Amino acid sequence: MSTKFKMAVNVYSTNMTSDNPSRIEMLSWVNQMLQAQFSKVEELCTGAAYCQFMDMIFPNSVPMKRIKFRTNLEHEHLHNFKLLQASFNKVSVDKIIPIDKLIKGRFQDNLEFLQWFRKFFEANYNGRAYDPLTARNGVIMGFGSGPINPKHQKQSPNSTPRSETSEKATTKSAKEKANVKQENESLKKQFSALSKQLQEYCEYIPIMEKERDFYFSKLRDIKNVCLKGKAADPRLRPISDKIMKIIYADKVDSPNPKRN
Repeated sequence: MSTKFKMAVNVYSTNMTSDNPSRIEMLSWVNQMLQAQFSKVEELCTGAAYCQFMDMIFPNSVPMKRIKFRTNLEHEHLHNFKLLQASFNKVSVDKIIPIDKLIKGRFQDNLEFLQWFRKFFEANYNGRAYDPLTARNGVIMGFGSGPINPKHQKQSPNSTPRSETSEKATTKSAKEKANVKQENESLKKQFSALSKQLQEYCEYIPIMEKERDFYFSKLRDIKNVCLKGKAADPRLRPISDKIMKIIYADKVDSPNPKRN
């Protein structure tokens, strides 16, 4: 036997006007109405909040046990929005949900839909008493909220108990992080030591250049003396030629082939 639902009052105003509340006000409204802990508009891309709002406005229009309240998986977001669209169809809501845009988690798309949905909510909610936390078996919504409330954790059909595999994965992850941290510290020490060594080399370069210029000037002076002496007295030519040969000798033949 099919369940009859009251028909919804459709809302068609989707313009971004100045009377639209800010994102902070919108989040505060969602968190207050659903006893949730969303920290940003983008988190509403899961679709779970809208599904519960429909249960609040039109009781039993959404199968609450099938809603994925705690998820960051895109295919589960799609699942929730399909439930929402089905509930829209049940109560004759004309709005076509831009599911492909919303599940991507982009701020502007989710803000615009939330602003429309609040107007839709205010046009249809009759103020009946509703306990949102109990309705979803204590599952906490919002990724800024941390773990599921321990008081309700066993009652929640969507809560996943910690398995031995997940605990091992957590332990492995912690060890990997510790190893990465240790390796980073070691690399930092190596970098610091090499930087210090490089600084010392940089400080020594001007000294080496000064010594090079000093000895080059000495050789130049000796060369000039030899040239002048040879020109002034031919008898000095043999000794001058030997000195010039030493000055222009190939570095490979010199006693110290290492360049300064």
